[in-house]
Amino acid sequence: MRLGTRLALGLGALSLVVFAVVGGALTTYMRDYLSAQLDTQLAQAQIAQSKSIADYGTLSGKKYYSWFYAVYDVKDGGPELRRPEDPADLPKDVDDFTALAAAQSAAHTELLRTEHLRGAGTYRLRACEVEPGVVLVSAAPMEDIEDTVGQLITIQVVTFALALLALVVFGRRMLRRGLKPLSDMATTAHGIASHDLTESAARLPLRADGRDGGPEVDELRTAFNTMLEHIDDSLAVRAEAEQRLRRFVADASHELRTPLMSVRGYADLFQYAAANAPEERERHLARLRAEAARMGVLLDDLLLLARLDAAEVETPLRLEDADLTDLVCQAADAFRAGRPDHPLTVRTGPPVRLRMDPLRIRQVVDNLLTNAAVHTPAGTKVSVEVCVTPGTAEVRVTDTGPGIPADDRDRVFDRFYRVDKARSRDRGGSGLGLAVAHSLVRAHGGRIDLNSEPGTTVFTVCLPWNGVGPADR
Repeated sequence: MRLGTRLALGLGALSLVVFAVVGGALTTYMRDYLSAQLDTQLAQAQIAQSKSIADYGTLSGKKYYSWFYAVYDVKDGGPELRRPEDPADLPKDVDDFTALAAAQSAAHTELLRTEHLRGAGTYRLRACEVEPGVVLVSAAPMEDIEDTVGQLITIQVVTFALALLALVVFGRRMLRRGLKPLSDMATTAHGIASHDLTESAARLPLRADGRDGGPEVDELRTAFNTMLEHIDDSLAVRAEAEQRLRRFVADASHELRTPLMSVRGYADLFQYAAANAPEERERHLARLRAEAARMGVLLDDLLLLARLDAAEVETPLRLEDADLTDLVCQAADAFRAGRPDHPLTVRTGPPVRLRMDPLRIRQVVDNLLTNAAVHTPAGTKVSVEVCVTPGTAEVRVTDTGPGIPADDRDRVFDRFYRVDKARSRDRGGSGLGLAVAHSLVRAHGGRIDLNSEPGTTVFTVCLPWNGVGPADR
């Protein structure tokens, strides 16, 4: 059965118990009340009859229909029944009257009993001493009480049955209305279950709407929607990761295919030259080595990125205390020697010692300086600056080149991404330089910020002062 039906039936069962308790208490109270009234009537009637017997020796004032009266003489010990004034005053069987009169004479107090008189029904008997040696036993029928109580029970059963039926029917409707938000959430869940989540761009467009059901249901609805948002975001992250992986595999295949084809071609040329033109062997061998070296650099970068991605298991950094200012000056000297067509300005201050991997940070600075030289025309001014802010050491590499297009700024740190859509090698390498720099800085607990506009491009490397912290992923 559904939850609403079970709740309605449970409410009905609980109400049935309540009705039974209330009906039983009311019936008992009514029977006791009517019995007390009958006892009062018996007592009042016996008072009047006792006076009549004492004064006139007769039973006068008998005004209740179907009542029985018996007068006993108990002077000689055992009760002796006097002759009734009217045969209708006595029932056919007077044994219960005689027994009650004997008990009264022995107890010397008024006695009340309820007896079933043979051939007459259930009666209420009362025995009292009207004068010394004379006991009057009166009996009033309880048929009216039983009829009244029976009618009360019938009314209660009918009324409670109707009330119970109405409670179950209308309660079921109210519960169904109250539980409708839960049914809506179940429908939403079924809709999500029927949604194809195997596609890379799969999302969860369904949400549990509505504001009915009270605070508890609203809390459940909020938690349900929060869970869906979390799943939806996780699916989006997974889809983005899959897209990045596909791009990565495609770009890696593209980047590796060219040097591999070159190696294969130069190997064939070397083999041909070895047989036909020995003087060409050294030239083909040098080119073969150059292509192998270029492919080796690419594979080293890929291996470094893989190790940085797995830095939670084993960090690839060799940390030590080093001077950031001295390291930047070394990178600047190397840049001047290798790129004399790009004037370089160096602005540093006092030594800035922090815990880092000097070789990797030097690689980051070299990559940023090389990037500034490769993607700007000859004569473009480049500057590098070391500064300190509270808790952070910064290295700024600035060039006055054309800048990075706005559409490319968000992806310049992606692997194999190059602003040069033709992917030519006359301006840049494999597209891993900035990706490696970003991963290395992040492994140090820092970050790289980019600010570019026409005429100015600034890469800012921020490293923490107080040791290496976990990178924000």
